[in-house]
Amino acid sequence: MQTLTEKVWKLKPPHGLFDETVIQNLFPDISSGARRALVHRAVRKGEIITLKSGLYCLSSEFNDFPPHPFVVAGMLHAPSYISMESALWHHQLIPEALFGVSSVTAKRSRIYKTPMGVYSFFRIPCHHLKAGVRAEKIDGNDWAFIATPLRAVADMVYRHREITWEKEGLRFFTDSLRIEIEDLRNVSLKDFREIYNSFRNKRVKEYLMDLKREIAA
Repeated sequence: MQTLTEKVWKLKPPHGLFDETVIQNLFPDISSGARRALVHRAVRKGEIITLKSGLYCLSSEFNDFPPHPFVVAGMLHAPSYISMESALWHHQLIPEALFGVSSVTAKRSRIYKTPMGVYSFFRIPCHHLKAGVRAEKIDGNDWAFIATPLRAVADMVYRHREITWEKEGLRFFTDSLRIEIEDLRNVSLKDFREIYNSFRNKRVKEYLMDLKREIAA
C-alpha cells in the first residue's frame, strides 16, 4: 500500500473522497512537489482514482462504501444540481438505467470523464438556480440537490433548442426518453410559478405554460 493510500485509508473520509486540503493536512512538512509525487504513485498503482485535478477517491480495493454518483457530481462542479435525464430517472419516470450523470450549473458547461463515470454539467441562465430544486436523501445518510420532475423537464427543453410545444408537445419525452405519457400528465405543478419565474428564455416559458394547460386539462 502506498504511503498516501495508507494515510487516507486510516483517516476514513466519507466514501473515500478527499481533496488537496486533506493531502496537505496529512503531509504538512513536505513540498507541494513531493505531495504530487505521492499522488502520482498511488494513482499509478491503482489505489487512488483521480476524479479531477485536486479531487480523488480511494479505489474499490480500499473503499467499502464508494460514493453515490450524485454525491460525486456535487463535488465535481459547484454550484450545481442533478437534473434532466438523471433527475427524471431518480423520480422513476425513465425506465432504463442511464449512462452518466447530467447536472445544471451556474458556471460554464463542462464534461468530466472519470474512471467512475461521465459527468455532464450544462449552464442554464436563470434568475434563481435552485428554483424547483430540492435536497433529497439518496443513499444512507447522503443527500443531493435534485430537480423536481417539472424543473428537469424545463431544463431539458432549454437544452434542446428544437423542442417547442407546437412541434413536439410531449413527444420528445415519450419517444426519445420512453416516459409514459400518463406519468408526464401527473407531474406535480406545485412549484410551477417558482420555476416559470426563474427562467428568462421565452421558448421554455411558453412550453411550461402549454404543459400546465395539458396537465390541468
